[in-house]
Amino acid sequence: MAKIGSTILAGGSASAAKFLVAALTFTAAYVGLSAYGTADSAPAPAAHLSTDERPIVAPAAQEPAVAAGRIGISTRATGPSCLKTFVARSLIVNPAPRETVSYNWRLSRWNPGTNTWHTYLVDYSGFAGAEHSADWAYTISANPGWYRVELKAEGRKTVRSDRFQVSC
Repeated sequence: MAKIGSTILAGGSASAAKFLVAALTFTAAYVGLSAYGTADSAPAPAAHLSTDERPIVAPAAQEPAVAAGRIGISTRATGPSCLKTFVARSLIVNPAPRETVSYNWRLSRWNPGTNTWHTYLVDYSGFAGAEHSADWAYTISANPGWYRVELKAEGRKTVRSDRFQVSC
């Protein structure tokens, strides 16, 4: 009987040791991933802007609104030299303030092969009220060409920005 008891005890110790090793491995992996996530969320170093860019010095909500029927575009560098964020702004006036207005932003890219504008990005939104200072931030990375932004609110004509060139 003593031999059976010692075999069970030895088998139980082996299982406990395996469980301890597995628990330590899991804990090490969890701590490693936590440290990786913390290091990954560190703020990026300040970007240097070139002379052809106008930095955004205030959040979009604090920027002055552009007049209705016009689109203003500003840029900021957001990382590597060819990654830029553009912010389009406009004012949408609602003639029926008690009703909602749906609108969409469209970024179009010029295709020199067909001499036409093609949709590159689209964003949809809406609001209720008398007027809305709308803004849209979008990113273009390493895709040179001519672009323009279009704003279309339901029941109104499309408003287009001046074209602008992305060089890298």
